[in-house]
Parts: sequence; C-alpha cells; structure tokens
Amino acid sequence: MGRRIGLFGGTFDPPHSGHLAAASGAKEALELDEVLFVVANDPWQKSSHRRVTEAQHRLAMTKLLVEGIEGIEVSDVEILRGGESYTIDTVSELRGQGHEVTLIVGADVVAGIETWERSDELRKLVCVAVIDRPGYNPPALEGWLMLRVAVGSEDISSSEVRDQIGEGASVDYVLPASVRRYIDQYQLAWEPHKN
Repeated sequence: MGRRIGLFGGTFDPPHSGHLAAASGAKEALELDEVLFVVANDPWQKSSHRRVTEAQHRLAMTKLLVEGIEGIEVSDVEILRGGESYTIDTVSELRGQGHEVTLIVGADVVAGIETWERSDELRKLVCVAVIDRPGYNPPALEGWLMLRVAVGSEDISSSEVRDQIGEGASVDYVLPASVRRYIDQYQLAWEPHKN
C-alpha cells in the first residue's frame, strides 16, 4: 500500500538543525507517514558556481543528523542514479511505487522552482509544503498546490554554517556533535564566502 511521503531533497552541505526542524514540522503538520531526506548527487544549479562537498560525505552527515528519529529516513537514490540530480526523476520513481509525494521546500526556494528540470511535469505530480523562513514571502505560482508550514526554528542556511566553520566560529547551536565530529574527522573545510 502506498504511503504519504514527504520528499525533502537538497545538497545538505552540511545538514543542520534547521533542516531537521523543517522535516519534522512538515511531517507533523501534514500527517505524513515518512519524510525522506534525498541527498543530491550533483546539485546542478549549485555545482556550476561553487565547490560542493563530495556526495558520500553529505550522505553520511545527513544520516548522522536524523539518526534515531522515527519516521525520518535518508535516501541515496539520486547518488546511486549518478549524474545531475533532478527532483522529477525521484518523484516519478516514488509515485511509480504507489506513494503520494509532498515536496518539502523552504520559502526561499519557491521563486526558483519553475527553473527546475521538467517543472511543468513536477507541478502535476506533487503538493508542495512551503516551510516559512523569516524575510521570505514566496510568490503564489499558478498551477501549483502549495501549503504553508510554520516551523519554529532557528533561521540558518548551510552557506552560513559553512562560513562560520570557515571562520573558526562555533556552530554547536545548529550542528549535532556527531555531524561536527564527522566534519573534523574528514577535514571538510569551507572557505568563508566572499561577497
């Protein structure tokens, strides 16, 4: 029997507590059976203009982030598929298995969703759970079924976490100790972002 799955795709470079709050909030608010963190193999809209940490490291860190949390899993389907990662392929696969798919995205992502690969197809296949983020008022896009989800969490992005790590600042408030240990063990270093 099909399940109600929340698909939370991303680069997760690195994954942090804001991601976890978004996933948990969407799962609870929309009564989803499961949320899948789907780690992109090659996030083509990012990898063209910045260095992205190797997929296996991002997958391992994401597994550490959700360890022991019921109803939240990590998927390597896009890494196994290889090449550039397209959400439409993963959605089509899940729907082919009989699941109902809700796409979980941050409010900051909505404005660009129509630039995604085969977005016209995607629009017909998913409901989109839009996670509120301070300072972002996502546009209403014609033809998309979008539900706003308010999540009380620290508003932080992976780019901010990378900058703080690059500057030697503490990130203990947004990274579980296991993820921080992994970053240190594999010496995953990020240079502070230059504006």
